Formats: sequence, C-alpha cells, structure tokens
Amino acid sequence: MTTTEPPSGDATLRRPELHPLWQTVHGRLSSGRPVTRVRLEPLDDPQREALADLLGLDRLPDPRPTVALARLEEAVTELSGRTVRELVTELIGPLGDKAGERRRQDGERAELWTWLARHDTVRAQPALADWAASCRAAGLVGGSADHTRTQLTEALRVLAELPGQAEPLPVFAARVLNGHTHALDDGTPLSALVLRALAILYDTTLPQSAAERRVLWSWAGVADDELSATVLVGGLRPAGDGLLARLTGTCAEAGQAASLTLAHVRNPGEFTLPTAPLTVHVVENPSILALALRRFGPDCPPLVCTSGWPNSAAIQFLRLLADHGAVLRYHGDFDGEGIRIAAYVLDKTAAHPWRMTAADYREAVTRTPHGPQPGRITEAPWDPELAEVMEEHGTAVAEELVADGLLGDLAESAAGRGADCGGNGLRPANGPSRS
Repeated sequence: MTTTEPPSGDATLRRPELHPLWQTVHGRLSSGRPVTRVRLEPLDDPQREALADLLGLDRLPDPRPTVALARLEEAVTELSGRTVRELVTELIGPLGDKAGERRRQDGERAELWTWLARHDTVRAQPALADWAASCRAAGLVGGSADHTRTQLTEALRVLAELPGQAEPLPVFAARVLNGHTHALDDGTPLSALVLRALAILYDTTLPQSAAERRVLWSWAGVADDELSATVLVGGLRPAGDGLLARLTGTCAEAGQAASLTLAHVRNPGEFTLPTAPLTVHVVENPSILALALRRFGPDCPPLVCTSGWPNSAAIQFLRLLADHGAVLRYHGDFDGEGIRIAAYVLDKTAAHPWRMTAADYREAVTRTPHGPQPGRITEAPWDPELAEVMEEHGTAVAEELVADGLLGDLAESAAGRGADCGGNGLRPANGPSRS
C-alpha cells in the first residue's frame, strides 16, 4: 500500500508557524460579522517569515500585522484550491456564528421577559409587574433563559397557590412543587424569588433575617396554623347541622359576627346555601361589618370581612361559599394597598368588584378631596381607568367614608331577598325564629 504525500502547497498552509494566523481568522469569521481584514497578535520572527512566504512578501511584515482577507484568499486558493473558510474549518474546526448566537440569545431573553410580564398570575395582580421588572433587571439565572424560565415558572406556581393552607413550609413546598420539600428552604434561589414577590405585593421591605422571612411567609398563609387564621362573617344562615352552619347561623340570629378559624372552614360538616343565588358582600375593614350589624342586627345580609389582606381562612371560606353557589361582591379601600388587596381577592376567589370603579372613586373623592396620600398605586385589572384617576387626584378614600353607599346596597339586598322569601330571605324557611 502506498501513501500519498500532501502537496507542497498544503504543507505550506499547515506550517506550525501559521497556526496563530488561522486561529485568528477562524475567530473573526466565527463572529458572524463581515470580515475584510484581520489584525494579528505579536508574531515572533519565524511566524513573520512564514506569513511573508505565504503572502509572497519581499520583506518581513510588522510584528502585529494586519492581513487583508482578499489577499489571503488568493494565496490559499493558489496553494490548495480551497477557500479560507474551508481551510480554517479543516485546521481549527467548524465556524461559529457569534453574532447570530447573540441575536438568538437576545430573542430568547426578550421572549422570556415578555412571557413573564404577560403571565396570567402577573396580569391578575398588577403589583407583581414590579416584581417581573426586578427579575428582568437581575438578569438570567446562570446565564440561561431556559433555566430562568424554569425558576420563574416554579415561583409563579407558588404565588398562584397562595395563601397557603396553614401548612409548614416544607409541606406546602411538597404539595405545590411535586414533592420537593426543601425547594423553598431559607436561602434557596426559589425562596428568594417568591419572597421578593411577596414583599412587593405587600409593599414591605425585603426581609433580611430568618425571622422576618418567617413573618412574610406567615402573611401568605404558610407556616400558619388553623386557629390563628380567622375570618369574620355576619348575617349568614346556611342550612345543615354542621358546626360551620350552626356557628354562623347562631351568630346571625343574635345579630353578631362569627369569627371563624381555618379549622372551622376546613371541616364545615353539613353546610348548604339556598338554591337561589345568594349574594354575599365582602369588605376589607371590620368597621364596615360592625356598622352593618349595628344597623340591621339579626336581619343583616350575608357579609364577610377580610380584615385587610385576606389570610388562608378568608380565602378558603370565600371559595367554600362560591362552591356552594354564592355570588361574591368585594369592596375595599381606595388606596394603593386597597387596590392590591382587591386584585388579590378577585384573583384568588370568584369575587366580583363592588363599587370599585373609577366612577365610584370620583364620586367618593369629591366628598373627601383632601384625604391622605394613596401610596404606591398599581393597576386595577377590573378597571384600567381607576389607577389613572387615583394618580390624578392623589387622594386615598377609606372604606368607612363610603359606608353609607355600601349599607344602602345591603339594605336593597335585604329587601329584595325578603320579598322573595316571605319577609326575610336571610333565614332558612324552617330556621329558628328571632328571639
């Protein structure tokens, strides 16, 4: 068997002294940008001599020469019949496209941040738009758009499941994140993502200590317990002999509010609402519930109070009512936090806004034009105009200042239900008589 010696031209191109030239050309051609000249790093004398031989120069080039690609093409083609691209691909490896790769990565990043900003969880609670912006400012996790999307998807899954069900953090993590009990442990990237979102949502500073982080988780219904999470309710008379029905019914008969724990809500027993759609009004402040009970007494229409940010007991109770056919109508303060709470309640339950439009705010603010500042205002998903009008007036309107209108709606609700149900639609037909 005979071997074929490489042609002399090929041997010239493969000289070790020319390797820096081919390495530099390969890098420039892999940039994805047009290349007409290449600038070489300092060459030693043998390398300069090899370059002079290749290009047919009558003297040595500068130690840091610039080589025209067209001249190099002529030399390579003359010696081997190949192009410069073919030669460096053979000697160094496949050419890349760094510009194209950058464009691809830029496109992936842009698509990632657009996806986050338009995610249902972020759109439902516009306060989280600031969190999405902070995630974008922080950049990619590990430099990878795919890895970042995975982290954000898990964070959004956690946020969508809040408030928790008074579970310890590892139990909550296991339930929401496919059995990964330690995914939300203190110090994990996912925990930091979620806590940053909660701090923005609740308009508080980012927790710096383990104790502060536990408090924030507790606000979100995680690491809570079944007795400390409570919700106030008045005027509700469900049918059934379960503990929840008896508690709420007894308090309603007495014209009093019932303070239900999460344990009550989780284990309602026999609990039935009227077959006709029952409207249950929901308010943010206990003072509104107190005013309603003072005015209506045992005839108070069904009214639930979240007492500010709703905890797990409040959200679970509202979901229970909706599952039994109730129509939920929510009202809260006209300030930055009140709008965020309203967006949260509407996202987590089947509630609809009640007297919470821009028109309602305009009417209310005319009576209190010099109220306190509203704080940080975020978009109201149910009425895009509301945030604009509140920014324009720069005045908060507490729920108590519109109590007359709310109580008027409750009176109409009571009157309408009474006409349908023989004088008092707030009681079961065979319920206990009022003492």
